[in-house]
Amino acid sequence: LNRELVSIYARMARDRRYRGLFCVVSDPVDPLCRAVLRESGLSPAQVRGFGLGVMNARAVYYAKKDPRFTDFLTDGRSFGPHGEDLVIANSIAHYDDALSRELTNLAAHANLQMRRMGFKPFVAPALSSGALSLLLCLRGQWHCSSAYLGGVFMGGRNRMTPGGVEFERLPLPRALLDRLKETEEKLKAIQ
Repeated sequence: LNRELVSIYARMARDRRYRGLFCVVSDPVDPLCRAVLRESGLSPAQVRGFGLGVMNARAVYYAKKDPRFTDFLTDGRSFGPHGEDLVIANSIAHYDDALSRELTNLAAHANLQMRRMGFKPFVAPALSSGALSLLLCLRGQWHCSSAYLGGVFMGGRNRMTPGGVEFERLPLPRALLDRLKETEEKLKAIQ
């Protein structure tokens, strides 16, 4: 249903020759960004997705709660889409695949924990993925969001520059690269 709604606004952007950023905050962020790109005629640099910020914030929460994940606070990263194909790296310099997968699972399913306790999580995503990430983006500061990369909208740490989107460049361990490649292939398969 969200694809139909976002397509209306994408066509409006095309018809009005919109030159600004088209920011998608509704789920599923990454496929909706792809739909906007197809329908709008906007350049890939104009379309951004904001869903990764809350996943990163959840990983920070668990890293503060469990000392096994402490490295995430200084050297960890979040990649990919909001949801099941999320990739959390416990640390770039000291990557541990098992710990990273455990932290990924915790972050990806934290909303289910909140629902079991009787709460509908909407404030954290609105702040972490929405307001705070949008402000950082508009200020040209590093933040977590999805941008067009390699034919898909892929979430990662990036910033806007006068030359366009700049993704953080880090030497990534092979096991982490393999996880990211798997996520990329899943995102490519989404129509």
